[in-house]
Amino acid sequence: MIAYKGDILYTPTPDCFEVFEDGYVLVENGKVVQVSGSLPSEYADVEVIDRSGRLIIPGFNDLHIHAPQYPLAGLGFDYELLPWLENYTFKTEAKYADLDVADHWYRLFVTKLWQVGTLRFSAFATLHNESTLRLMQLCQESGLRPVVGKVNMDRNSPADLVESTEESLRGTQDLIERSKTLTPDIGFIVTPRFVPSTTPELMTGLGELVERYQLPVQSHLDENRSEVEWVRQLHPDIPSYAEVYEHYGLMPENRTIMAHCIWLSEREKALLKDRGVWLAHCAQSNLDLTSGIMPARRNLEYGLKLSIASDVAGGHEPSMNRNIVMAIEASKAKTFEAGYEGDRPLTLPEAFHMATKAGGSFFGKVGSFEPGYEFDALVVREGESLLDLSVEERLERFIYMGDDRDIEERYVAGRLINRPFQH
Repeated sequence: MIAYKGDILYTPTPDCFEVFEDGYVLVENGKVVQVSGSLPSEYADVEVIDRSGRLIIPGFNDLHIHAPQYPLAGLGFDYELLPWLENYTFKTEAKYADLDVADHWYRLFVTKLWQVGTLRFSAFATLHNESTLRLMQLCQESGLRPVVGKVNMDRNSPADLVESTEESLRGTQDLIERSKTLTPDIGFIVTPRFVPSTTPELMTGLGELVERYQLPVQSHLDENRSEVEWVRQLHPDIPSYAEVYEHYGLMPENRTIMAHCIWLSEREKALLKDRGVWLAHCAQSNLDLTSGIMPARRNLEYGLKLSIASDVAGGHEPSMNRNIVMAIEASKAKTFEAGYEGDRPLTLPEAFHMATKAGGSFFGKVGSFEPGYEFDALVVREGESLLDLSVEERLERFIYMGDDRDIEERYVAGRLINRPFQH
């Protein structure tokens, strides 16, 4: 048993922060036993890690990020989604055929996520098997605990970034098997890039792998109106974009992440709710690429599961601080649209919950300090203030103004994670 002492803040529910100023988190075998304002007498002799004066908050969880796109973050935002993919993304991802390129940039990517306090995430790699395995191995070595997927693409893709259906399925199954032993702490997630880049034959085969191995799935849904129309043309016999995934077995119940989900129909919302899908809300990316503004408030009120995600490099920075802020600001902007004037913007507790507990729930009991939750935590020392700030105000200032330099320590399942790949 270890007790961590500090100013503790987390969100068991989205409504408000749970705060223990100068309190204790008691952790045993990597899991939270209890949080208390004072050290309970029965634990008087336990080791205390004293971080008085610092914030202790749950680590961040990013349910949608493209690992190979990190080198192009901040580029090409005069384009919308489909031209951006052609002019920047595909050219960058093709370079990961070179394992040395992959190793170099994936080390930088994993280190950056460690820096900004993103301890668990769901990453798209590329279609290259060995490079994808290298990303998984680097994550295993780092101590972070993401899920990673080999991207599947067998149509509507550049010549140097496309596989045959057979190659795609064979490579996916090979990685599923090899990663079980080589990277036991890193989950494999089946990753059709999006419907336009995957044939019905490939989606059928991937759906069979999902069923056989009981795996999760991640992809994109209703991000851009041109993309939605393209899917309609490709699959005229299926009523909606979301139902294409469901038709091919790529929406397993409570194991699916769909990114963006800006232009959902009522029919799609009902399906996503029924299947327990996590919606990865990528507000920064959606504005960068002129895709739209998700009606986050209405999706929450409908009962959909929303998390906040960075979508690097559609989003230009992986820091979840910035993506929390952008989700709040986008929800405020939404209230100026006709028909949305009466909607309440997201509050800071709601957005923080989306970036911690809501996203963490994909990984199990992660993202909160409730009993039984894995102790994924950040120790944050913010700068001095002229004002006498409450713990909640200090957290707000860190979210809006802070950065990775304010994060002193990172814990994953109770284990202190030092900077990976020291040189």
